[in-house]
This record gives sequence, structure tokens and C-alpha cells, in this order.
Amino acid sequence: MPIERSERLFINLSILMLVIFFIAVLVSAFIGGLQVPAPAGTIDPAAINQTAPFDNPGVRELVPGKRYEVVMIAQTWAFIPGEIRVPAGSEVTFRITSRDVIHGFEITGKNANVMLIPGQISLVKVKFDKPGEHYIICHEYCGIGHQTMYAKIIVEPAPQAAK
Repeated sequence: MPIERSERLFINLSILMLVIFFIAVLVSAFIGGLQVPAPAGTIDPAAINQTAPFDNPGVRELVPGKRYEVVMIAQTWAFIPGEIRVPAGSEVTFRITSRDVIHGFEITGKNANVMLIPGQISLVKVKFDKPGEHYIICHEYCGIGHQTMYAKIIVEPAPQAAK
């Protein structure tokens, strides 16, 4: 059965578009360095409370006033800790895992977005330049109380150096 000229044109255009898309994916992955982030580690979700550093979640100052690490646990309808305070101008590394189901981790107003999978540890680095409030929200439906799952980041004015 012969193919009409217009059908052949659309088939060829479709194949060409697929080839271009495939080449674009390869170029972005291998030349542009676009890679899906790998987990920073693994953990037994049933033993989070007994495994360092998740046995003591919270904010740790690494370089005074400059660099911080936040160890955080996502669990059914809550982030632990629920409130984080850091000074403006600081870089914060979030070390996060999920205790129960898949959760999302997104910081409003920042380019920070990661999936939290039970058994995997994720790292996210964020710089907070200006004082203000940001929210960490769960963007992956995790059950009936999903809409209440958030934490607050309070970026305080940086302390002034003594003159």
C-alpha cells in the first residue's frame, strides 16, 4: 500500500524530531554535565534514631557565621527540626532523609528541590544572602496531612563586626 506524500513528510519530520531530541539529551548529559544527583549515602529507615547524625537533628555551625549543616528528617507530615535559624550570607548544607515514605523537599524562593526516599540520604546546598523567611515544603503527596508538612527557615541579619 503506497504512502501519500504528506504522510511520508510527517513520518520523516517525526523521526527527525526524535533524533534531534535524543542528540539534545546526550549533549546535555555528557557535554553539559547535566546529571541526576546520586544519593549521598544510605541509612536503615528503621534505625534513624540510632544512627549519627540523624540521632540528633538540628543546625550545626561549621564555620562561624559562614557555613552551616542542617541535619533533617522528613516523616509523616513533619520536618524535624521544624524551624531553622541562620544568619544572612551563610551557606547551608542540608543533610536529609525520610523515615517512612517518599517526601519532597523544596525551599521557597531558592533553587533547591530534591526527592527524599526512605533509605537514602540527600544533600542540598543553599546560600541565604538576605534576611527573611523561607519555607521548606513537601511537594510529593505523602498522605492525608500532606498540606501541613512544612518547616520554616529564618534568615537573620548577619551580626556586625566590632569596629
